[in-house]
Amino acid sequence: TIDRMKGFGVKSILDYSVEEDLSQQEAEQREMESCVSDAAKDISVNFAGIPGEKDQAFEHEINRYQAHREFGDRRVGVTGARTFFYQGEANCERNLETFLRCIETVATTTHTTGFAAIKLTALGRPQLLLQLSEVIARARKYHQEITGHSGSVIEGNADPQMFANRFKAKGIKVERAEVQDWLQHMTYDKKGLIHLFSWSGLIDANILLQDLFKVPNLKTGRLEPLISALTQDEEDQFKNMLNRIHTVFQAAKDLDVRVMVDAEQTYFQPAISRLTMEMMKKYNTEKAIVFNTYQCYLKEAYRSLILDVEQANRQNFFFGAKLVRGAYMEQERARAETLDYPDPVNENFEATSEMYHRCLDLCMNRIHQLKSEGLEKEKRVGIMVASHNEDTVRYAIKRMEELDIKPEDKVICFGQLLGMCDQLSFPLGQAGYSVYKYVPYGPVNEVLPYLSRRAHENKGILVKLEKEKKLLRQELKDRLTSGRLFYKPKGDYIPI
Repeated sequence: TIDRMKGFGVKSILDYSVEEDLSQQEAEQREMESCVSDAAKDISVNFAGIPGEKDQAFEHEINRYQAHREFGDRRVGVTGARTFFYQGEANCERNLETFLRCIETVATTTHTTGFAAIKLTALGRPQLLLQLSEVIARARKYHQEITGHSGSVIEGNADPQMFANRFKAKGIKVERAEVQDWLQHMTYDKKGLIHLFSWSGLIDANILLQDLFKVPNLKTGRLEPLISALTQDEEDQFKNMLNRIHTVFQAAKDLDVRVMVDAEQTYFQPAISRLTMEMMKKYNTEKAIVFNTYQCYLKEAYRSLILDVEQANRQNFFFGAKLVRGAYMEQERARAETLDYPDPVNENFEATSEMYHRCLDLCMNRIHQLKSEGLEKEKRVGIMVASHNEDTVRYAIKRMEELDIKPEDKVICFGQLLGMCDQLSFPLGQAGYSVYKYVPYGPVNEVLPYLSRRAHENKGILVKLEKEKKLLRQELKDRLTSGRLFYKPKGDYIPI
């Protein structure tokens, strides 16, 4: 399949698509066991001298990052993405070995022109992603309490001196060694803070999560952990997860293969995006190896993307992004309504399309700007337009022409699923654009649960794809009338 598509100008993304055939009850049980800490956990929204209970929006946000049995089966309402459930550290090691074999296969079968796709929930205990997402929310609240600015730390234009001044105003002894050490380890540049903590400290597997994510209590000045309690086993499990992630990207860099980290549910995504950005910083030093995924049906997609592009620019690493519409809309809306936090999903299809095009414009304008600055910078941003929507593909091609971004620049590529929208993929490839198909990968018996759900999804989509069905009927008619029913065209295109 890979070689045949390549002959028609289409490259491959190997997508490890193994799923267990679990009942809903089994999935819920497994999810709750892997998403709730064995340590005594205080989920109070009050922390570090901050009365979080007085901020209803913050209270709702913290609740988002707690496990709920009703939504324990992450497959419900999701037919467009594979789902991994935690089965212990040994199974995560098996997933790692599969990802490594996948990367090796990409390197040998596509001659490094292909991609591999991974999910971080396959490489570790999901509880740790929930708790990291909660840390990010608490860090933003802490930053807001000090600076008065709500939102991401990088947007606040604060600096360590501002924090020192505010600490003094609150009666905290800034000269204390632990407070000085905390201020010195903030991540910042001449424009201001990028992060409250040195997230690159996550690279060091010897640092405990509870030691890394601490802030001065605004009443006592003593350092307190932002992350809820972890057992020693859970700390070790997080180290294992990080080691697996590093192993994947080091192998990808060594073999010159690009890896896309798939987006997941919004309660995991803050942690997934933060870890992915730190991996970009480490491994995207010469080219874009690590790609993050942005789900444009989310209201925060554009804001998240612009902040990540800004971080890559300020910390001087190559940035890779895959833009998708998203796979978890029904589940996200139902969970938000049940748990009483704001719906994270755009109002309708039109709003999502507008968001997608805004994100596309942001990346393309950045590429155009870098290209105009000279050869050394022109490939510092790379994007995949992962869409089955013809209007979005036309829009992307139109904007490429307007901004003088050529297919041979190799900074923009297109992606569709194997077996879907071939009338988009193959003409794009034969016209010289860089285009990919997602190819499911794995043992047949273990991939079948995922493929059966995809088949169910395709059944629903085919109701809407009248044009594609019309083209297929026309092709069948032409073959019958020409007596070439089993004709197999041969391609001799060389993909960009």
